[in-house]
Order: sequence, then structure tokens, then C-alpha cells
Amino acid sequence: MLCRTANDLYWVSRHMERAENTARLIDVTTRISMLPERLDRGKAEAAPWRRALDALGAVETCQKRYGSIDADSVLDHLLLSPDNPSSILCCLRAARESARAQRVAITSEMYEDLNASWLEMRGLGTASIGREGLSNILERVKSRSASFRGVTIGTLGRGEGYHFMQLGVFIERAEWAIRLLDVVGSDRDLPESGEARDTIEYFQWSALLQSLSAFETYRRLHRQSVTPAGVAEVMLLHEANPRSLQTCTHQLHQVLLTLAGGQTLEVVRQAGALSAHTRYARIDEIITDGLEPWLQNAMERLDRLGNAIHRQFMTAVDAEEARLALKPVQHPPPQLQFQAQILA
Repeated sequence: MLCRTANDLYWVSRHMERAENTARLIDVTTRISMLPERLDRGKAEAAPWRRALDALGAVETCQKRYGSIDADSVLDHLLLSPDNPSSILCCLRAARESARAQRVAITSEMYEDLNASWLEMRGLGTASIGREGLSNILERVKSRSASFRGVTIGTLGRGEGYHFMQLGVFIERAEWAIRLLDVVGSDRDLPESGEARDTIEYFQWSALLQSLSAFETYRRLHRQSVTPAGVAEVMLLHEANPRSLQTCTHQLHQVLLTLAGGQTLEVVRQAGALSAHTRYARIDEIITDGLEPWLQNAMERLDRLGNAIHRQFMTAVDAEEARLALKPVQHPPPQLQFQAQILA
């Protein structure tokens, strides 16, 4: 397969996964910002929105563009901004353009689904959010991503193109397992102790599980109340959770083994080491040694793995094409700031 084709297919699925996870990020941030306990304590309403940008390393960019960080500016930046390459609007546009360049490598149903998603999102505006409701729009984005994923699984042959699309899905989803955990784990506005803190923590972590469609999974695995450590375990180490870090790293290793075709490649070694790192980890040992450094290390290793994938399979992509605005944009690894609430 041509490097350009591999690159485009990889980023089609990666951009669709990013659009879905950005919708989940907006969802959990909206839920947290509406907690009555937070407003009763007089805390800044903008704090959850700033943490959402922190998880993407985008605080300075948004501050410079809008002059302030609040719900409206962050929503515009993450949902509809044509100037933010990682907004949901731009992700759907980039996925559609990459797919259009590789029409012969995908099925007609896949392109039609992508095109419909882009046309639907292009017609939205600020007025649409008020008229239709933010939650309905976010659910539509998640449904569109799931639809494309289903069409891909159901219609695309299991050749190299399919495997490169799987790589894009799982490396993007693995990064977001950490980023979304950081949105709640870095809340430093909580009371030091007491019933108020316990109540806010419960609703915050429950909101995160609900935004990730993982609340029922958590209840099946943990019979006790929702706790920070329990949520961290489900999001990081449980193979029963299809969006967990462990599930994603395992799938990455398996796909790369297939693409390597029996060759001994550095990118396969990196993926295998990361998969073992998550597969045999224990949440109690992670917490004892420090969750923040463990997660920072995992994020850095994912970043290195993404770079290794590009070097191994996609380095021949035309330099001018890679320069275009619609081409891949990666979030910088965030400086994770998990609070002691997880470490307790």
C-alpha cells in the first residue's frame, strides 16, 4: 500500500474518533459545570472549561483567540471553530477530505456516511445549538462516529487499509482515556474534606462514566459506590471496557503484528511493551507509586508510538500535502495534574 493511502486512511479514522471524544469531553465538562454544589460555593463557573482545555494543551490558544475562557468560548473552540484543526467541525471535514482522496480504498457506503456527517455538521451554527440543544448535538456526533465505525467493520475488506484505520482508532482512543481522566482528576476547587467534597466527587466521577457510556460497566465490576480509584481502574486497566487504555494498547499491538507480517520492527516492540505495561499493572500499586507519573509516562509512550507508526509506514507522504491545513494535527501531551483525591 502507498504511504499516502496508509496516511489518509489512518487519519480518517483518527479524526472521526477525535470528533467523538471531543463530544464526550464537552459532555462531561457541561455536566460538571452545572453541579449546584459548585455554584453554591461561589467557585468560578469557568474552571471546568479551563480544565477541558488543559487536557488538550489548548488554554493559551483559546485565551489568545477569544480573550477569555468561559463556556461560550470553549464550546465554540471545540465544537464549531473553523480555526481550530481539532474542533469537531474540522475533524469531520478532515476525515471527509482524506476519504475523498482515497475513494478507491474504501467502500461507497463509508464515504456516503462521512459525507452525510460533514454536511450535517456544516449546517450547524450557534443558533442551532440553542434551538436543538447542546446534548442532542453531542449525541448526534457520537452516533455519527458509531455509524461510520459500524459501516467500516461491516463493509471494508480486512486488508492493509482496514488495519491502518484500526490503528488510527485505537491510538486516538488510548490518548483520550488519559485526557478525559485528567478533566476530573485535576479539579483543585474541591473542599478539603467533608460531606460536600464526597458529594461533588461522586457526581463528577459519575458524570465522567456516563459521558464515556461506561456507567453500567462500572456497576457490573464494582458494587461499591463510585470512587476515583475505581473509575481510574475501569478507564485504564479493565479489558471489559472497550475504551480502556489496556484494551486500546492490546489492540494496537495486535494490529501492528499483523501489519509487520512477521518482521521484527521497532514499532511492534514499542506497542508490545506498552501493552504489557498496562496489561499487568495493578491499580493499587499504581496509586502507591503515584498515578500522575504513571499516566504521564503512558501518554509519552503513546506519543512516541504514534511517531514510530508514522516513521515506519507513512514517511514518504508528500511534504507539501502534509503541510496543508486539513492534514494531521496532534494534541501535545498534557502536563497531567491529578489531585490527591485519586491517590487517597
